Amino acid sequence: MSFAQLVRNDLNVPGPWNHRQIAANGAQFHVAEVGDGPLVLFLHGFPEFWWAWRHQLPRLADAGWRAVAMDLRGYGGSDKPPRGYDPVTFAADITGVIRSMGERDAVVVGHNWGAYGAWTAAALRPAHVRGVVAMSMPHPLVLRRHLMQGGLVRTGFLLGAQAPLVPERRLTAGDGALVEKLLRRWSAPGSAFPDDEASTRYRAAMRIWPAPHCALEYQRWAVRSLPRANGRRLAKRLEVPVDLPVLQIHGAEDRYITPQLAAASREFTGDSYDWLRLEGTGHFPHEEAPELVTDALLEWLRRFT
Repeated sequence: MSFAQLVRNDLNVPGPWNHRQIAANGAQFHVAEVGDGPLVLFLHGFPEFWWAWRHQLPRLADAGWRAVAMDLRGYGGSDKPPRGYDPVTFAADITGVIRSMGERDAVVVGHNWGAYGAWTAAALRPAHVRGVVAMSMPHPLVLRRHLMQGGLVRTGFLLGAQAPLVPERRLTAGDGALVEKLLRRWSAPGSAFPDDEASTRYRAAMRIWPAPHCALEYQRWAVRSLPRANGRRLAKRLEVPVDLPVLQIHGAEDRYITPQLAAASREFTGDSYDWLRLEGTGHFPHEEAPELVTDALLEWLRRFT
């Protein structure tokens, strides 16, 4: 058995959930699913995979929800084609998985670039999104404005990700040591995350080639599209406010995306908007303070459903 096969087997972490492959939007997506009821779809960010939501899945299932976490295109057990990392395809991936699971719509919960996809799916395909929970990522137009106003030079990793080949090599060098470094750097000082298990699993997941390249392509599109016609067209489509229930959760000590930047997303939402700033947490609130995040998510879900 190859190294990649061994790692893929390790990514199907056993638990109260079931693992499935779902065909949607011309690709195969790995999902972990538990519970019955209205669908809540979880989208991980960089540099994680579906397992990032291990704390939330069983509690939502116990509360009467069908909780599903998917590996994004290019990550974990999902397909890793050479193309399809633009936001329009991303939104179609999300809503395609929702439909392929036999549901008309879902509450979409995203972190980091997963939240970027959740914002975009809500704007472009609102018939299939009942609500949005965005963690550690502003609305795409807020991010675009920030990058165009000089924010790119202050984002460090995002700027470095634009180079060809070198970032991929750095992510896989030394058994993925950079992955652990980023998890620690973006977490709050003194955070217990990542522990040894999380570090091992996320490092292994990023070593499945071409996962590093695919993961970076989402970030490259966000930057390279800034001056391009396709980026301007998408920005125009995203100007319509997300007129759905929105919960935005952000770590007060997030050193990658500041709370002030994230909070500017209010400009692009409707009347049903809630903001939660979590003290003592950084860029990974669902991992650094899982109980607080899950409590807040369940309370919000009960209010609007």
